[in-house]
Amino acid sequence: MEELIKKVSEKAGINADQAKNAVNAVMEFIKTKMPGIGEQISGMLSGGGGGGVGDVLGNIRGKLGI
Repeated sequence: MEELIKKVSEKAGINADQAKNAVNAVMEFIKTKMPGIGEQISGMLSGGGGGGVGDVLGNIRGKLGI
């Protein structure tokens, strides 16, 4: 998660606290709209597993029916 926060901070030109708030807001939105996918992404970003990128993309495809 810290790597993503750092990247958002650099790309958006904002401090780390602002970037952390932005990342957390996006994660909460994803978890609300797509709970299973949100948990997988959260797990990947925290280093706790949650499946790989392919698993997440497969889950998204399944939700979208593609």
